[in-house]
Parts: sequence; structure tokens; C-alpha cells
Amino acid sequence: MKNIAIIEGGYSHEKVISLLSAEMVFSNIDRTKFNPIKVRIDDEGWFAFVGDEKQVVDRSDFSCNGVKFDYAFIVIHGTPGEDGKLQAYFDMLSLPYSTCSHLAAALTFNKFVCNQYLKSFDVKVAEAVLIRKEEVFDLSEIIAKVGLPCFVKPCDGGSSFGVTKVKEESELRTAIQLALKHGTQAIIESFMEGREVTNGIYKGSNGIVVLPITEIVTTNDFFDFEAKYKGESEEITPADLERSMEQKIKAETKRIYEILDLTGICRADYIIQNDAPYLIEINTVPGMSKESLIPQMAAHERIDLTTMLNDVIAVSL
Repeated sequence: MKNIAIIEGGYSHEKVISLLSAEMVFSNIDRTKFNPIKVRIDDEGWFAFVGDEKQVVDRSDFSCNGVKFDYAFIVIHGTPGEDGKLQAYFDMLSLPYSTCSHLAAALTFNKFVCNQYLKSFDVKVAEAVLIRKEEVFDLSEIIAKVGLPCFVKPCDGGSSFGVTKVKEESELRTAIQLALKHGTQAIIESFMEGREVTNGIYKGSNGIVVLPITEIVTTNDFFDFEAKYKGESEEITPADLERSMEQKIKAETKRIYEILDLTGICRADYIIQNDAPYLIEINTVPGMSKESLIPQMAAHERIDLTTMLNDVIAVSL
């Protein structure tokens, strides 16, 4: 029986979400085919939870007490699971894993770089400005480009940590400072008014599967942490869209997935504006907790999680 490492934790504020996602994956792994073992990577070290024992992982070959892993299912949101670091490590060990390659992970993890790259393929994205740590910037020049209101967020963060909707120029500097506490760079984007939707996708043994579209409706200023994980939003699956718009969004999700040469479970977030989907970001390790959107989309399509996980694993194992 194959040993599957369910990798959780991480070095960012998203660790708390990773632990919930990993528990969902761990609970739904097909135990007739695989032996799942949780592996936690965080500031305390690398540890495997084998039965009731917490064992140190040997980083030279990714083993613990003689137990060799056959596959890594990465469920770390943020660094080092979503930014390419673990993917590069596993590539050096020739150990297959559940996500896209290290190059695609590094590209997609930086929201500004990824969106500018996709813009060259005529993917619609918001106007944006990039700010690096220690960089001197002019608030009036930023607003001249992106306008008000605007969104400020970490380039390399997720779960809406460090995100601010800025309505006045006086709020912008503080918002940038907050974003830089949660990431190495900050991105300031034009506010796009419209319906917010998200679309899951994964590659299985029979090809790419595009999941139903979910619409996000929240009374909060935007789809922030509370809206995502504390029930302060309504998530409508499937989204009540005209057939033509549904087809347009699903086709764009599949196109982006192919442009970036992605594998594994991903999710693309959009704002519908001027009868067109504008990409917000692509997530290559999306949430998999009970509150997360991918399980909701799969349930509507009558794809049970065990079947979906089997299919994802089968592609690269």
C-alpha cells in the first residue's frame, strides 16, 4: 500500500487554514489504496504523525523512522507549499506530488507577476501597481493609475490576510504597510465593481475537469477572512448566471489552467464586469476545509472527495 504524506502547516498566517484543509484531505483519502500520514512543516520543524507518535522527518530523503513516502499531497497554503519551494525539493527527490510544478507555483504565487504574464495572453485583469519593501512611493501617482477605491494586498499571501479596501488617499500608506507585513511585496489594484465568482478545476486521469461556478455574496466590504471562514457570506453553487456567461468563465478557467501548465486542484477567482470575467487571482493550493469552496463545487457535481483525490493522485503517481 502506498504511503501518502498529507503535508500541512507552513510558515505563514495561513497555517490555521492549512490544518483544517489537511484534516479534510486526510479524512477522505481512499484507505483501500493508500496509507495517509500527516506531515507538519512549520516553525517548530518537520514532523510526521504516525499513529500516536510524533516523529522527526529526515529532510535528506523525506522519510521518518524508515518509513518512505511514495507521494506528497501538499495542503500548505502560502509558503513553502504554494510558492514552489516544496515542489522544487520534491523534484530533487523524484517524489511525485499533488500540485503544479515549482515554476508554475512560483509564478502564480506572486499575484502581480502572474496577472501581468496572463495579461499578455489577453486575460482581463485589473490595473495594478507593485510596491516592494523599503521602496519609496508616491501616493498620488499610485492613485492616478489605479483610482479610488482600490484594493491593497500582499503579492504573495492568501486567505485575505493583509488585504484592505482603500477609499481615501489618507488610508493608502497604512494599507500598504499592512500588506507588507504579510508578504514581501504589495500590490495595489483598481477596484472592479461587479459580481464575484470563483471556479474550481483539476486534472484527472481522463483529462481536465472544470467544476461548477460559485458566486460570492457578502455584506462585508469584500470577501475577507471573516466572510470566507466565519460564515459572513453567502456562497451560491451553482452561480445563477446566463448560460453564455457560465460557458465563458469555464472556458477562461480552462484556458488559464493550460497557459500556466497547471496540475492538481486549482481555483480561479473573477469579477464579472462589462459582461466579461476579470481574473482576480489563481489559487494552486485552494482551501479544502468544510467551509471551503472546492468541496462545495464537487458536491454539487456529485463528485465525492475521495473520488476526486484518487483522480488527482492517479495523474502523477
